[in-house]
Amino acid sequence: MKKIGILLLLTGIMMIAWSGYSWWEQTKAVTSNAEELHMVYENWDDTAYQQQLKSIDDKQRSHTKSYQHGESVGELEIPRIGSQYDVYWGTGADTLKQGVGMYDSKWTVKPDTPGHVVLSGHRDTVFRQLDKVKVGDHLYVIYEEKTYDYQIRKTWITDEKDRSVIVDKNKPTLTLTTCYPFDFVGYAPDRYIVQAELVSVDKNG
Repeated sequence: MKKIGILLLLTGIMMIAWSGYSWWEQTKAVTSNAEELHMVYENWDDTAYQQQLKSIDDKQRSHTKSYQHGESVGELEIPRIGSQYDVYWGTGADTLKQGVGMYDSKWTVKPDTPGHVVLSGHRDTVFRQLDKVKVGDHLYVIYEEKTYDYQIRKTWITDEKDRSVIVDKNKPTLTLTTCYPFDFVGYAPDRYIVQAELVSVDKNG
């Protein structure tokens, strides 16, 4: 019995260590550089209402690519919290361990296509400070050598079973989702939602 007890204790310690290592690895998916982001995006905190870009014309549109789940597709930059994130295709468990995931569904699109772009990340790693963003702030998605500037219009909290969040949209829209509450121990029952509208597209370089 003593040997079994020691074995169980060691197994528990190994599981805790592995969980801690996995958490630490996921937090490395975020790069914090507030000063640089504030310099790059001078209007990031300009809360004046900006008209939504009605559509993405042929000059702005990229050749839509196909991706494998877990493949890197771009970056997300949030100057308010000084964070830069790598974005990966899909939102499966393995993908979200890498960083922020871009939804692959019949209701969502890539940034170069008019419609609904949805990004998701874990509340206790990549999106730990997401509740600090404000209505009017700008979010920037870098995709296929273009920067898509979205202005936040709304934030809210909803139940995990709410099916009105990830839906088809006619207007170019970006939605960020994560679990809520942020400091909840265990499986969080709700979702924190940030929704923004596309206001400009700039070619990089």
